[in-house]
Amino acid sequence: MADASELIALLGRLDAARVACIGDLMLDEFVDGEVGRVSPEAPVPVLLVGGERTMPGGAGNVAMNLGALGVATRLTGIVGDDDAARRLTAHLEDSSTTALHLVQVAGRPTTVKTRFLANGQQLLRADRDSVSALPDAERDTLKKAALAAITGAGAVVLSDYGKGVLDGPTIKAIIAAAHDAKVPVIVDPKGTDYSRYRGADIVTPNRHELALASGHPSTGDDDIVAACRSLIDRCGVRGVLATLGDQGMKLVTPDEVHHLPVRALEVFDVVGAGDTVVAVLAAGLSVGADLPTAAALANAAAGLVVAKVGTAVVHPQELFAALQDSTLHMHEAKVMPLSVAIDRVQGWRSRGKRIGFTNGCFDLLHPGHVALLAQAKSECDRLVVGLNSDLSVRRLKGEGRPIQPQSSRAVVLAGLASVDAVVIFEEDTPLDLIKALRCDVLVKGADYTMDEVVGAPEVKSWGGRVVLADIVDGHSTTQTIERLAEHS
Repeated sequence: MADASELIALLGRLDAARVACIGDLMLDEFVDGEVGRVSPEAPVPVLLVGGERTMPGGAGNVAMNLGALGVATRLTGIVGDDDAARRLTAHLEDSSTTALHLVQVAGRPTTVKTRFLANGQQLLRADRDSVSALPDAERDTLKKAALAAITGAGAVVLSDYGKGVLDGPTIKAIIAAAHDAKVPVIVDPKGTDYSRYRGADIVTPNRHELALASGHPSTGDDDIVAACRSLIDRCGVRGVLATLGDQGMKLVTPDEVHHLPVRALEVFDVVGAGDTVVAVLAAGLSVGADLPTAAALANAAAGLVVAKVGTAVVHPQELFAALQDSTLHMHEAKVMPLSVAIDRVQGWRSRGKRIGFTNGCFDLLHPGHVALLAQAKSECDRLVVGLNSDLSVRRLKGEGRPIQPQSSRAVVLAGLASVDAVVIFEEDTPLDLIKALRCDVLVKGADYTMDEVVGAPEVKSWGGRVVLADIVDGHSTTQTIERLAEHS
């Protein structure tokens, strides 16, 4: 199995990948809140709604994962003529690397899955969809778009959620065209009859799906291998990558068996994790990686996405950091772009954690900085630090500053136990960062007055607090630099 250096090298090549993704599109809705009482009308909990959010699911989530990795993707599927379709399309259009080939079917609802969560745990899921066969005209249009998408692709994903898009004849035509083009086909399967995927290079069932489709138990290692081999023999697929939850994944081909141990540090939500596995696997195969290496990278990505809330994606920076082993690199894993920080904060908040924020240049870290950060952490459960970029520091402090480049300043901050995340920003103030993260506590030093604190009105507007931390006298980066200049 590939080591970390090989996986990092593969990750660096994914921006050259081209993937055709075909399948069932849906809109995932999440209604978050708290439960404090039981309804007097019926023995059911009352959810006090605190927020609502939507994101693409199914084949759309596969495409979003591919887009997050910078993979050029052609997404083919169907939508209805409704508000859900418009919201779904708007999300998908945010990815600059995804080309959409969506067939609109009049009178057919866009699939919507609504999950109601209390303190991050699902209470109920409500589905709105149709699983009826497509009308002949729309099915023919979809098939033509799918076959056209294969041209120039390095891999094909069939994301089958049983909603009527991938019927038997359509699957057969896509697999045949892909093989003629020598393009591997990866299937996220549905149902119990995998013979409909005959000729596919790899199918990716979870443990429960594997047992149902194979008719074999899937408890121990030997059972899982036997179940995978049964599918290969009976259904004519060339390999099985079984996802096994907290036991990792098992890759089985006619000649080889590879076990990929779980890499997750924390498992919070497995919604959409299979989409991430399929996306990363396809991207790896698209640029010529062998199956075990692509599967190992997909396993690493799965370990990250299950620590996030709801349908989520994995970013290259996260995956790169997760593949590192040294203490320095573990600290670097705390340094992240805003898009990753938003995911991380959302996960913390859904677990009831209070999010704190402070910011600064932090050039030549000194005891005053350490004390400020310790006070900030005492006011919250997770502390995010906004760090001025080199250009931002130069504009604020003048030429010759910063002394330390932003990469060094970020890693030093990340090495402190009080700091949970570091986000570098280019602007002169962190206002955009504060508004994006919606922190619960904003901390600045007491050398500021309340009306001078950037972001204070915004934080108070959504119910947050602003704290002015005590200043440790006698410590100043500017004064330190001046003393060094005097003795030079």
